[in-house]
Amino acid sequence: MKKILLFTFFFTQILINAQFSERNLSLEKWNFKNAKENNWLTASVPGTVHLDLMKNNIIPDPFKDENEKKVQWIENENWDYQTQFTVSGKELENQNIDLVFEGLDTFSDIYLNGKLIQTTDNMFRKWTVPVKNYLKKGENILQVKFRSAVKTGNELAAKVPFTMPESPRSFVRKAQYQFGWDWGPRLVTAGIWKNVKLEFWNHAKINNVQYETLDLGEKQAVLVWKAKIFSESNEQNKTIIFLNEKSVSVLLKKGINFIEIPYKIFNPELWQPNGMGKPKLYDFEISVKRGIDILDKKTERIGLRTIELVQGKDEKGKSFYFKVNGKPMYAKGTNWIPGDSFSPRMSKEKYQKLIKDCKEANMNMIRVWGGGIYEDDEFYKACDENGILVWEDFMFAGSFYPADEKFQKNVELEVRDQIERIQNHPSLALWCGNNEIDEAIVNWGYQKQFKYSKEDSLQVWKDYKTIFHGIIPNTIQKYASRDKQIYWESSPSIGWGHKESLTEGDSHYWGVWWGEQPFEIYNEKVPRFASEYGFQGMPTLETTKSMFSGKPELNLQNGIIKAHEKHSRGWEIIENYMKRDYNIPKDFVKYNYISQLLQARGMQIAIEAHRRAKPYNMGTLYWQLNDCWPVVSWSSIDYLGNWKALHYQVKRSFENQVILPQEKDEILDFYVINDGLKTFENVSLDFDILKFSGEKKGSGAAAETRILESNGVLNFDSFSLEEIIGNADRNEIFLHIMLRDEKNEKVIAETNYFFARPKDLKLPKPNLTIRKISPTEIEIFTDVFAKDVYLIGDTHFSDNFFDLLPKTSKKIILSKPIEGIKVMSLWDAKN
Repeated sequence: MKKILLFTFFFTQILINAQFSERNLSLEKWNFKNAKENNWLTASVPGTVHLDLMKNNIIPDPFKDENEKKVQWIENENWDYQTQFTVSGKELENQNIDLVFEGLDTFSDIYLNGKLIQTTDNMFRKWTVPVKNYLKKGENILQVKFRSAVKTGNELAAKVPFTMPESPRSFVRKAQYQFGWDWGPRLVTAGIWKNVKLEFWNHAKINNVQYETLDLGEKQAVLVWKAKIFSESNEQNKTIIFLNEKSVSVLLKKGINFIEIPYKIFNPELWQPNGMGKPKLYDFEISVKRGIDILDKKTERIGLRTIELVQGKDEKGKSFYFKVNGKPMYAKGTNWIPGDSFSPRMSKEKYQKLIKDCKEANMNMIRVWGGGIYEDDEFYKACDENGILVWEDFMFAGSFYPADEKFQKNVELEVRDQIERIQNHPSLALWCGNNEIDEAIVNWGYQKQFKYSKEDSLQVWKDYKTIFHGIIPNTIQKYASRDKQIYWESSPSIGWGHKESLTEGDSHYWGVWWGEQPFEIYNEKVPRFASEYGFQGMPTLETTKSMFSGKPELNLQNGIIKAHEKHSRGWEIIENYMKRDYNIPKDFVKYNYISQLLQARGMQIAIEAHRRAKPYNMGTLYWQLNDCWPVVSWSSIDYLGNWKALHYQVKRSFENQVILPQEKDEILDFYVINDGLKTFENVSLDFDILKFSGEKKGSGAAAETRILESNGVLNFDSFSLEEIIGNADRNEIFLHIMLRDEKNEKVIAETNYFFARPKDLKLPKPNLTIRKISPTEIEIFTDVFAKDVYLIGDTHFSDNFFDLLPKTSKKIILSKPIEGIKVMSLWDAKN
C-alpha cells in the first residue's frame, strides 16, 4: 500500500511539474538609476527611462511647454534597471526555465545573480534565455544595464569609411522616429519596453504555430497547420497534438520537430475587408499533451481569405492593386505612425479606438510606416476584428543602412521574430521592405552632400540590395506561409519626381506641401496606387491647450505653440496655402478652424482625383492617421484622439458610393463611384441650382437612368457651366447633387458643388440654433446655407465641419453629455 501511495505521489508530482506555466516579472518591484549614480529610483515595466524620470519628478513632461529641449541629455546616459524576485523549490523542479524579454530598448547587458547571461542590440527582437542554471531558491537579482543608443550608434558609424545620412539612427535597430521627425520630437528612449516573464516548461514546448490555406471554396476550406515543437529528448511514448477537436499522435525527437496537421472547415465564411462584408474570425487552440497533462498550448484567431497583389502590364504602364477573395479591392485608408513617443503608454483601448475610427471613416487599409515600431498584438487584433488590411513596412526609413555580417544576422532574426508573431493575422496584406530608401538613394542628393566617391556610392547600393533584395525576402520565404509572402521592396517604388511614379507601382506624391504646388495639381498627378500624400493642419483646441503646463496662451506667436510644429517651414507653408483658398483670420480659434478646413479641402481634392481615376488608380492612403504627441501635423486624428476636420471629410470621401463632380475648361462632368459589391440596376442623377439664401434658380438631370455596377464607375452626361448657371454670379450659387436608386426610391449619395474658392463665396449669415433632444443627442437648424458648420465642445460629435442646406436641420450624436456647445460656420471666420 505504501508503494502504491508513493508511486501515486511521484506520478502526481511529475504531472504537476510537467504543466507549462509562466510568471510575469513585470509585476515585480523594479528600480532604475543613472549608471553613474548610486541612488535607485522606482521604475515601471513595461516602460521607458523618460516615463520613469517623469514619475520621479526628475524631468518635466517633454510634451508640454518647450520641455523637449530640457531632456536631450537623457539619450547620452547609460541606465540600469533591477528587480529582486523569489523562486520556490517547486519552481526549480521544472526541467526548463526561460527568461523571456518581449522587448528591450536597445543595447543592453542582462545579469542574473551577478552573471552576464545575454547582450542585446535590437529593440524589435524577442530575447529568450535559458536560466535554470542561474536561478537559486529564494531571492534572485535580475539586472538590465542599458548603454546609450546614440553613443553606441556613433561608435558603429565611425567604423564606416564614409558618412552615412541620419547617423547614428541608421546604425541602431530601434524605432527611427525617436531621433526626431517633421511631426515628432527627439526623444531617444531606453528601457524594458515590453513584458518580461519566466516560462516554466517540461519535456516539450511549442515554439511557433502557423497555418496555410491550401484551398478555399464555397463548400470547404482546406488548411494545413504547422507547429514547431521543441523536445527535450527522443521520446519513447507518443505525444498527442490537439487542434480543436482534431488530434494527431507523434513520437517527438530531440530538438526541433515540425508537425503538420490538415484541417477542413465546411461551409466556410470569409474574412472580408470593411465595406465588402463581415470580417469573420475562427478560433483555434493547439495543445501538446502527454496523458492528461498539457505540456504547452497556444491559441490563434484566424480569418479565411485570399489576397493577391496584381501587377499587369497595360497600355499606360503597369497596374497595382489588391484582389481580395477573388475580387479587386479599391484600397481606401491611411498611414499609421506610433501612437505615442513612449510606446508602453499605448493602451489596448487606444489601439481599439483608433482602428474603430478607421472603420467608421470607411477605410479598409492601413500602412504601418517603416520609421516606427512593429505594433503591439492589440493593433493587429483590432485590424482583424474591424476588417482593416495592413500594409506592413519593415522598420527602415529614409536613410542608408549598413550590411555587414552582424547587421545582416540581426535583421534576419528581427524579421523572423515579426513574421512568426504577425503572419497568422488575416489583416496582413503585404510585407514592405522599407520606407523611401530607394528614393533617398536616387533622389535626395546625399552622395553629393557628403562627397561620396564612386566606390562609396556603389557600396551603398550593394548594401541596399543585400538587405532589401536578399536578407528580408529570403527570410520571408523561409519563415512565412506560402500565402503570406507578398513582398514589396520599397515604398514608393519610384520617386515622385519621375513620370514612371504615376504609371506603375505605388507613389508618394509630395508635389503638394513639399513642392508647394496648388491642391489642384492632384487632378493631374494621379498614380496607380497613392501610398503617401498629405497636408498639415492644426490639432483641435483641446489638444492645443494640452501643450501647456499652465494656463494656455492661444496665440500663433507663442513659443510653446511654435515649438509644437516640427517642420522647419510648417507655419509658412500653411499660411501660403491658406491665402489661396481662405481669408486668414487673426483670431486664434478661427485660425485653428480654418487650418483644419484647409487640410481637409486639400485631401478631399486628392482623394476625389484618385477615386475618379478608378480602375487606373486602385488605392489612396493619405499621410497620416495619428500623432505621437500634441503637434501641428498631417494627422486626421490628433494625439488626444480627437477627430480633426480631415477625418470627418475622409469619412465622407471614402463612402462606398460617391458623386465626384469635376470642372474642366468650363465643362462639368459627373462621376459616380461604387466600391461596394451591390449592383444598382436603375440609378439617376439630378441637381438643384441654389442660391446660398435658399432660393432655387433651376435644376438639371442626366438624360437617362443607368446601371451602376458593383465595383464600378459611371460618367454621367456633361454640362457646360453656361447651361447650368448662365449669367449668375458664381460666388452666390452652388449645386446640390443627388444620386437616386429609382427602383427602391432612395437617395444613394449626395454632395454639394461650388463654383468658387471658399474665400470668394458670398455667404449670408446663417442663424444656427441647437435643440437638445437628449443628453447625448442634439439637432442643429439653419435658415440659410451654412458652410462648414463647426461644433465646439469637449465631446466627440458624430459629424462636424459639415454643410447645412437652407431651412434644414441635422441630428448629431454626442459621445458624452456636455453643456454649452458653441457653433460657428465659415461665415463667422470670414467676418
